[in-house]
Amino acid sequence: MISKRIVLRFPPRLVEQPIISRLVKEYNLEFNILKAYVTPKEEGLLVLELMGEEEDCEKGIDYLSKIGLNIQPISQDVVRNEEKCTHCGVCVTVCPVGALVVDPKTRKILFHNDKCIVCELCVPACPPRAMEIHF
Repeated sequence: MISKRIVLRFPPRLVEQPIISRLVKEYNLEFNILKAYVTPKEEGLLVLELMGEEEDCEKGIDYLSKIGLNIQPISQDVVRNEEKCTHCGVCVTVCPVGALVVDPKTRKILFHNDKCIVCELCVPACPPRAMEIHF
């Protein structure tokens, strides 16, 4: 079983469709909604973790793409601006999943975007505003 975290952008024509239930029924996938912004009849943004067999995940993501959803991995949306980061460690204390950690050798902050759940707690906590969300 694998897990993929993706960001889905829904065009207005798809906001009110039962798309996620099709992923469960037809592609045998489990899901966890990490974040959702939906404006009925306008647009939608969904941060989703999909879990299942790799082949089923690929087929499910292919289905989402074919119906017109914009799909991208979370890693494209949550970034740490290296130029702004002072490695103070404040973000480490608020990250609930360990995506931000202190390297024990260099004492610099490491960002593991594959662990990130886009909770955005690090954004307001970061004094130099080095953590950025690009939705």
